[in-house]
Amino acid sequence: MTKLKAAVLISGRGSNMGALARATMDPDFPAEIVLVLSNKPHVEGLALAQEHGIDIRVIDHKEFDDRETHEDAVTEALKEAGAELVCLAGYMRILGEGFVNSWRGRLINIHPSLLPSFRGIKTHERALERGIRIHGCSVHFVTAELDAGPIIAQTAVPVVPGDTAETLSDRILEAEHELYPHALELIASKRVRWSGDSGVADMDVTQNDVAIFPKAD
Repeated sequence: MTKLKAAVLISGRGSNMGALARATMDPDFPAEIVLVLSNKPHVEGLALAQEHGIDIRVIDHKEFDDRETHEDAVTEALKEAGAELVCLAGYMRILGEGFVNSWRGRLINIHPSLLPSFRGIKTHERALERGIRIHGCSVHFVTAELDAGPIIAQTAVPVVPGDTAETLSDRILEAEHELYPHALELIASKRVRWSGDSGVADMDVTQNDVAIFPKAD
């Protein structure tokens, strides 16, 4: 089986990267991780990647004069690794339009809300302030507009009485660890493909792609 070659960009602990790495350890999984790249040295996610036997690179943004030259170096490293798809997993950099366009249709992200609601940061705090009862997470293709790319898969997480931003974040992170590998599998198995900014195409998916978490017994 020819596997899709994926790279993961991180800036910290890399918990979602770890979830992807564990999924790809299954010999039947249709993707493999060929590189974990961080813009910060000495972060936990790099050590975690090494534990899984994945090649790592650090391209420290502080060593570059501007975003464009830093992203050029990132692109070069991704191409050297043979990456066909790039997964953002806690990558704490706003990507330039040139980088996004160069990886158009091959760049995905996981976001802690049910997009298009609560784009940007502090999603859990904003959800609680609004008093919503269902929150969640989304995997989407990345476009130049923040958190606005076509949605690949989502998981809904109920808000329960007494939730704080921290408790809600913990449950959503657990859901992310299931959702991100699932979304990667959809793409790698060609059940979902990019079809421009308006959406995805060839969606041969199941109801699990908009799931409630935790799952009912």
